[in-house]
Amino acid sequence: MAESLRATGPVRGPELWLPALVAVLDQVSKALVRATIPLHESVTVVPGLVDFTHVRNTGAAFGFLNAIDFPFKTTVISIVATGALIGVAAYSSSLAPHQRWARTGLSLIVGGAIGNLIDRVGVGAVVDFVDVYWRSYHFWAFNVADSAITVGVAIMILDMIRVGTHASSTV
Repeated sequence: MAESLRATGPVRGPELWLPALVAVLDQVSKALVRATIPLHESVTVVPGLVDFTHVRNTGAAFGFLNAIDFPFKTTVISIVATGALIGVAAYSSSLAPHQRWARTGLSLIVGGAIGNLIDRVGVGAVVDFVDVYWRSYHFWAFNVADSAITVGVAIMILDMIRVGTHASSTV
């Protein structure tokens, strides 16, 4: 039967289980942070480099719009995030089976978007907690979902570069 399924349509791999895995890991890690670290408190992980700091991001990626308040902010950002999630998922489902890297990258992006959207809708803000710094320089706090999105985008870029180098050889 598996052979007949492969003959009639693509067998999808990572786009079925990877987004769910990312969203679950993201939500479990955020639940642990909410349960063990008070808001705005920190726990040192690697002295001088990484802390777990419980913060809330009411804005978009990298704190964009975090300091700006406007009516229905959470609703507007959630609607935009849902639209982007639907667009990425639709694009991902249109990829050919042999485009494994692109499908994997998009699956990580979808899983991360789902994880952060769950926070936005359920809590009204995204829980961030990984605080990377060096001396007085701090990177924006992030979470498992943000990491998955970043890795997914990197995979997509690398895949596009790889495809670009091979495209000329097919002409």
